[in-house]
Amino acid sequence: MLNEIDIHGYTVAEAKQQLDRYLDQLPLSIHEITVIHGFQRGTVLQQFVRKNYRHPRLVRTMLSMNKGQTTLLLK
Repeated sequence: MLNEIDIHGYTVAEAKQQLDRYLDQLPLSIHEITVIHGFQRGTVLQQFVRKNYRHPRLVRTMLSMNKGQTTLLLK
């Protein structure tokens, strides 16, 4: 099962809402997801996910070789 969420085109507020909802509904047995935020049309979402996003399940963010995505490690 591929655990990813695509937040392309969202504002930061919308992206936070989508990420929160996704993580709240994600089974506790899943400990890693990929967030696809893009980067070619600006890095606002990339910076939000990598530096500012907080959630009770979030343990750490991991950069990807693909600048348009970030991996989140979860409790």
